[in-house]
Amino acid sequence: MEQYILALDQGTTSSRTVVFDHNGQIKSVAQKEFKQYFPKPGWVEHDPNEIWSSQASTIAEAISQIDINGLDIAGIGITNQRETTIVWDVDTEEPIYNAIVWQDRRTAEFCDKLKAQGLVDMIREKTGLIIDAYFSGTKIKWILDNVPGARKRAEQGKLRFGNVDSWLIWRLTRGEAHVTDVTNASRTMLFNINELKWDEDLLKLLDIPASMMPEVKSSSEIMAHTKSTIFAHEVPIAGVAGDQQAALFGQMCVEPGAIKNTYGTGCFVMLNIGDKPILSKNNLLTTVAWKIGDKVNYALEGSIYVGGSVVQWLRDGLGIIKSSGEVEALASTVPDSGGVYFVPALTGLAAPYWDPYARGTIVGITRGTTAAHIARAALDGIAFQTYDIAQAMAKDMNHPLTELKVDGGASRNNLLMQYQANLLGIKVVRPKITETTALGAAYLAGLAVGFWKDIDELKKQWQVERTFEPAPENEEIKEAKKGWADAISRTLTKK
Repeated sequence: MEQYILALDQGTTSSRTVVFDHNGQIKSVAQKEFKQYFPKPGWVEHDPNEIWSSQASTIAEAISQIDINGLDIAGIGITNQRETTIVWDVDTEEPIYNAIVWQDRRTAEFCDKLKAQGLVDMIREKTGLIIDAYFSGTKIKWILDNVPGARKRAEQGKLRFGNVDSWLIWRLTRGEAHVTDVTNASRTMLFNINELKWDEDLLKLLDIPASMMPEVKSSSEIMAHTKSTIFAHEVPIAGVAGDQQAALFGQMCVEPGAIKNTYGTGCFVMLNIGDKPILSKNNLLTTVAWKIGDKVNYALEGSIYVGGSVVQWLRDGLGIIKSSGEVEALASTVPDSGGVYFVPALTGLAAPYWDPYARGTIVGITRGTTAAHIARAALDGIAFQTYDIAQAMAKDMNHPLTELKVDGGASRNNLLMQYQANLLGIKVVRPKITETTALGAAYLAGLAVGFWKDIDELKKQWQVERTFEPAPENEEIKEAKKGWADAISRTLTKK
């Protein structure tokens, strides 16, 4: 009887389930978007119950498409939007507040206070992270401080915290398992990446009871079994990784020096740095890439808050395209951006600038500027932000980069990928399966249950779909880089 791996890919704007066979090929996919809430400027929330219901419905749809059931599933891998923070009540099993999404900036002022207390180096040495509202720790504190009765319930041991992976596992096991993996834990600003455990000093600093925290497991082991009515039979939940770490693994960036960029809602450039956590001197994050068995891999990461979501803004905010798929055709109608630069700091700027107060900037507009130039500048802005992070990584590693593996929705945009190669001056490699986030989660689960023997077997499955070779650097590219640097300087609030 043929077996499959189920990958749950819970993202920022949609929940998806992807079924993979033993050859790493996709057998079925189901996807469902869910609502985004913006209660105040800079605030972003989701309904945790809608996250769960959308994910559950895609599971049911994906397995019904190919007429399989729990007996046919060797294991479940979960990958998720990271940092997004959910707190729920043990007794009612209900969230006590909406999920505070990773993009949310409401705790930026509190983060400024932590910086003013001289805590930057201490937090960085323990967690590999900079102090920023991006991470879960200050979001948990905000919920405890602002939801009536929450802190008292937390001190009584009645509340649980989880990123989206923990929430899904809690629901899939009907509250039997409160767990996470090292990759998600490493994005909370509460986890010591050297000792691989919750840090008592940081929990105390943010006044978060340790009883709220999930048990931390490796990224590839049987963590729990389903108790949900979705499956008539128990299925092992055997692989968990935050979305970017899952994509790094799915891209088979398993050797130090291998680098990938995922072009999703945001963009996330990640570089495998091996088995020791190297702290960045160029404003990048150090994070756990994965833990398999006793072996831990670390990565440097540069985050871009607004990547593909700038195209959604062109569609929903400006109305210059009717669907996201139209952007490449519109941008292709002009040879370049006509001197327009678009810094899409719609929710602040992340690496390497870390300016939460920056706001989107479009410079260089003239009477001759058209919607096509704006669309072109928006795509260029994604490539430029990636270029900035790649430069920082090369400096940290004291070594030039040789190629960039790419995935995510916007990686299918050939115009963007070619421009990315031209800016970086290295080849950009797109795999046949660009669903590498889901694939990475499937691989981690499959290794844990013996569905695949080892990483060498997985490497043989990875195939190139297209390589974008860089054009030789010319005056035009040099001028474009100068124009971008000028646009960034106009955007930053911290001069």
